[in-house]
Amino acid sequence: QVQLTEYGGGSVQPGGSLRLSCLVSGGPYRSIAMAWFRQAPGKTREGVAAFYRGDGSAEYADSVKGRFTISQDKVDYTGYLFMNDLKPEDTATYYCATGGGGVLYGGDWDDETGFPTWGQGVQVTVSS
Repeated sequence: QVQLTEYGGGSVQPGGSLRLSCLVSGGPYRSIAMAWFRQAPGKTREGVAAFYRGDGSAEYADSVKGRFTISQDKVDYTGYLFMNDLKPEDTATYYCATGGGGVLYGGDWDDETGFPTWGQGVQVTVSS
């Protein structure tokens, strides 16, 4: 069974950058999509970005467009989230998840129904 492990979280000042990694281990990897979600204290979890390895396309939340970039290694399927120009409102626990993707099940790209496999999460704190 596939397992996901996130790395790269930490604390950074506003305007700084971080790179999150999502290591894939366990059984054969067959997922169509990999996504990053985040949950800030007292808020509901939200989709940040999704990547489709079939055609290399991506979706982004409006709040991170132009600042974040999602990608996935074609060989070992490690996922990445490059975060630039970080803002205090980006502070949250970040999760990677894989599956067929929300659209496959008739929902939006960040519909969690399409992502049955999740990592344990990693904390990102943006503060001066």
